[in-house]
Amino acid sequence: MEPPVPPPQEPPPRPRSHTVTTTSSSFTANLSASSSTLAYDREFLRTLPGLLMVTEIVLGLLVWTLIAGTEYFLYPAFGWVMFVAVFYWVLTVFFLIIYMTMTYTRIPQVPWTTVGLCFNGSAFVLYLIAAIVDASSVTEEPDSHNYNSWAASSFFAFVVTSCYAGNTYFSFISWRSRTLQ
Repeated sequence: MEPPVPPPQEPPPRPRSHTVTTTSSSFTANLSASSSTLAYDREFLRTLPGLLMVTEIVLGLLVWTLIAGTEYFLYPAFGWVMFVAVFYWVLTVFFLIIYMTMTYTRIPQVPWTTVGLCFNGSAFVLYLIAAIVDASSVTEEPDSHNYNSWAASSFFAFVVTSCYAGNTYFSFISWRSRTLQ
């Protein structure tokens, strides 16, 4: 039989040092220096793409709030329209913030002209499908406000679709001028 092993003893506590050592990497130093101020581009809202983007946000909000105020969940087609309207509304607000704060100049690794073209092109196609689905799903119901809300949302969906078509055109012109250089 082996003798019992005594438990290990803790080392005596070290005296506390009053010296603090800090290090910083060049990445964090550059990040903090470059993000200290955000630029604001007031002129963007005066351009046609900027005006179209604001129109997309305002009327896109109308599209999905008009549908959301009804019993749309009883009709699967309106679920698709809601998805497209809310999804592209959120992304359009995101891109408006990106353009207004000129964040795209701080992230040069992203091909912003290509991203804008893909975004606006996909928004145009999916919004066109959603507007057609919205218009074809409008049914008159007696004693219901659903008809008026659905008809109005259908109209505004086509207006938003034309705004995305315009921005797709401008994005294509911008993308083409970048790729030809």
